[in-house]
Amino acid sequence: MKKQKTLPTAYAALTKDTRLAGTYEVLVPVPGRVKPHRVPLQFPTQQAAEGWLHSDEGKETVAEILSDAAKQGAK
Repeated sequence: MKKQKTLPTAYAALTKDTRLAGTYEVLVPVPGRVKPHRVPLQFPTQQAAEGWLHSDEGKETVAEILSDAAKQGAK
């Protein structure tokens, strides 16, 4: 039985940037890229970041990031 590798879904993580310490950001794994793409927004809590991620705006942003990455990969 072959296992199909799937890409992880977008997730919220603590910001690594020390200038924005204590905030959260949304990261989107992109196929063919080592580092996940960062959404240019900061959130005060993980719940706020995950709430945005599951909102209509968040879903559209993630879809746009993935479609842009697919277009760049096709070039």
